[in-house]
Amino acid sequence: METYQIISIIGVMIFIYFIFFKNRKFAQKEISNLNEIEYIGSSTMTFDDVAGNYEAKESLLELVDFIQNPEKYSRFNARMPKGILLYGEPGTGKTLMAKALAGEAGVPFYAVSGSDFVQVYAGLGAGRIRNLFKKAKKSGKSVIFIDEIDAIGKKRAAGNIKGSDEGDRTLNALLTEMSGFADDSGTVVVAATNRIDTLDNALLRPGRFDRQIEIMLPDRNARKDIIKLYLNKINAEDINIDELADMTVYFSGAMIENLINEAALSAIRQRSDKITDDHIKRAYLEVLAGVEKKDYDNGIQKTITSYHEAGHAFVSRFLLPENKIIRVSVIPTSKGAGGYTLSTPNSEEVLTKRKIINHLSVLMAGRVSEEVFFGNENITAGAQNDIEKATSLAVDYVSKYGMNDTVFINYELLSDKLRIPLTSVEDSVKKLTSEIYEKVFKLIESNKEKIEEIARLLIEKEVIYQDELDNLL
Repeated sequence: METYQIISIIGVMIFIYFIFFKNRKFAQKEISNLNEIEYIGSSTMTFDDVAGNYEAKESLLELVDFIQNPEKYSRFNARMPKGILLYGEPGTGKTLMAKALAGEAGVPFYAVSGSDFVQVYAGLGAGRIRNLFKKAKKSGKSVIFIDEIDAIGKKRAAGNIKGSDEGDRTLNALLTEMSGFADDSGTVVVAATNRIDTLDNALLRPGRFDRQIEIMLPDRNARKDIIKLYLNKINAEDINIDELADMTVYFSGAMIENLINEAALSAIRQRSDKITDDHIKRAYLEVLAGVEKKDYDNGIQKTITSYHEAGHAFVSRFLLPENKIIRVSVIPTSKGAGGYTLSTPNSEEVLTKRKIINHLSVLMAGRVSEEVFFGNENITAGAQNDIEKATSLAVDYVSKYGMNDTVFINYELLSDKLRIPLTSVEDSVKKLTSEIYEKVFKLIESNKEKIEEIARLLIEKEVIYQDELDNLL
């Protein structure tokens, strides 16, 4: 082999080695960078900034004292929870509670989302967990907040070997780090989830997230406090807080905040100096039903919609007289509704068997009215949203609430335990909805004249209210 050939080969080898070494260092640097995630470093929020959920706040206030004075508890060999799990429906204030805890205690606040640890690279999720806790330990006393922890903490499949996949490695890393904190460290791990039932049992045992606090939808008094809290931040006058609290049954704190914000935007659009009760009510309709369209079909579609909504309104007043009809409209909205019947209970309902069946009846009444007045061949797709809600409620009736016949079984849990779909649930739901549909059909058929009167008034006025409806009945 010639000398020049040998030199060329050596040169190529050196080049390849250089490229490999450089790329390796670059890859290592990139992985190291990926281990880093952004944290919210502090919180200025206190419990005065959070309205409602008084019991939850009381439980968390105890932790403030523990964070600030951990030695007081260690003297009595008392161990405060290492982990606090906040659970409840979306928008109820779980994140706000965690921020308020850190702000009240005056300690660093490390906030991340469970999705930050869900990665395609092997070991990256676990690495990020370790990095998070390392940073928190350097800070001393702190609050670590993991939102949507179900992203990494879901129940593992039966028979799955620990550490067999990336999800398990990440979860195991979290469990290990939580066990590594000293009882008097002054560090508290707070997590939030909308679905506590999906979490792995290893997360819920003592020494992990051993205190679980439900953050509930606000009751009437809590809603009043939330409304006052947000109204105090804006220029408002003559707002009927009691009426607004009644109208916002089943609203979360986030929904109330959004409602008041939409009212503020409405006031700005109208160049008003202050937010009034009218702005609030306008925003209420737009949040729930959507913005009413200005250009729409005044022909056959309006007629069908009028009979559809007349069915809803009549059956609602007949079966649920305790509910308040806010507005019945046949004006299409930006949310895709051809019309709507907006009603609200006078207070938080206790879900009884009778009320669920009556709610299902009201949901079906629009489609039934179309069938009674125009025939089965002429029913429209306008009941799509009603069908979705009715299906969901009927499934809960059978599978979750155990109200079907005399079977005292949670089919949802049974299916999960047995790892098989339960066709009996499907059959029971079909039977239940069919029976209710037939009853609603008979009810509407026997009250055709009254429903027709309501429909004619809707065709004429497009919008009617409870007093007008009651005058016809």
